Amino acid sequence: MERLSDSQFKLAVRAGKHLDKAAGGMRVLSSIAWAEKHKSAFLKNGTLPTPVYPKVDTAKVRAHIADARKDIEGDHEIQQWLCRLAETLSTQASLIETRGTAEFFEHSAALYGRPTRLMLDRKTKVLNLAKHLDAALDGLDFDRLVMEGEEERLTDVQFARALRGRLGRHFGDQAPSVEVSASVTAKAAASSTRIRVRQGAAFTARDVDQLLQHEALIHTATALNGKSQKNFPILGRGHAGTTEVQEGLAVFAEVVSGTMDPRRFRRLSGRVLAIQMAVDGADFKEVFDWFLERDGDAGIAYDNTRRIFRGGVISGGAPFTKDMVYLNGLLRVHNFMRTVVKMGRADLIRILFLGKMDIEDVPALAQLASNDRLDAPKFMPPWVRDLRFLVSYMGYSSFLNQVKMPGFQAYYEKDLKNVPDVWGLVGHDRIDQTGEDIIE
Repeated sequence: MERLSDSQFKLAVRAGKHLDKAAGGMRVLSSIAWAEKHKSAFLKNGTLPTPVYPKVDTAKVRAHIADARKDIEGDHEIQQWLCRLAETLSTQASLIETRGTAEFFEHSAALYGRPTRLMLDRKTKVLNLAKHLDAALDGLDFDRLVMEGEEERLTDVQFARALRGRLGRHFGDQAPSVEVSASVTAKAAASSTRIRVRQGAAFTARDVDQLLQHEALIHTATALNGKSQKNFPILGRGHAGTTEVQEGLAVFAEVVSGTMDPRRFRRLSGRVLAIQMAVDGADFKEVFDWFLERDGDAGIAYDNTRRIFRGGVISGGAPFTKDMVYLNGLLRVHNFMRTVVKMGRADLIRILFLGKMDIEDVPALAQLASNDRLDAPKFMPPWVRDLRFLVSYMGYSSFLNQVKMPGFQAYYEKDLKNVPDVWGLVGHDRIDQTGEDIIE
């Protein structure tokens, strides 16, 4: 690919800085947050939430996007990357502008996708993976998967202390601070400078490893690496165009590092199923009832339902689709890893850590890096610094995708279907599985 001229590069840098300012002027999640009073009113009296969203002025955001577009006219790969960013940020502004309306869903679907959208193979949907995981994990007694005495319980303070020690080893003097906070709704949330842990949440020692892999070594690491890119600081900025690959990469990190938990996988699949319910017209109460029957905890059911209806329409048909990015992103990242390993281009895996990006941005960013216009990433997880395991795993995984599971399943089921549950790992309502391979 032909290198950008110096004058074109200067324009690209200027455009990137305009886009960075545009992204910095929009906070999607805070703009659609619900007051805690809605939760207590619903759980106590069944009163449906009536959120009122604060006014957000997007005029300056749109002005920065317009200025950026003036500087990126052209068909070079780097210019096209910036054009995609401009379009994404424009749609993100539209999302914020249409909160509480049916139009909100159209912008959400454009940014984060919808469960029924086909992937590149033109036959796989993230809804397939959600249904597959949900069925595969249904009926398992998760508590009995861990032998007695293997699980160390931690309080929020103990968890924060343990995490601080791990962060120091990976990030040195740039390690983010760890705070116990009553305001964070997730169990933890990360930025380049701090990780907030939910006050009162229960943790285990395994959670330390999981959060380190997901939040710190992906979200924090890419934020720090991106912020160090003097030419394109937009790479240190999270926005809707980076969410899917960021979360997919973070979930992939949990899988390859051995810190994934089946409860978490089932929680992620449940959110995708619930989003599809809302797309099909289910209202807040119907989705809440579905989560309540599934998990048996009204507080958790409310929080899961809130995630799907925030910003959208309580009566159904127009949900916030962000929660499908975890599984959809996992599929995309897995297939990217598998493809570059098969091509003999494992070097491109490290490009994903230059900052926050989409997979489609890799060619442009690889060219910038090869021309010394982006700095090599400083912070990466151990499985990326040493790619031997990942390359081996992807090579083996790519062959497994050619092996059709039903034939093997039928053979083994003949001998195993009447074998007793030896140590109580299988629930009584365990159902048969198809074994269909859906990661194409």
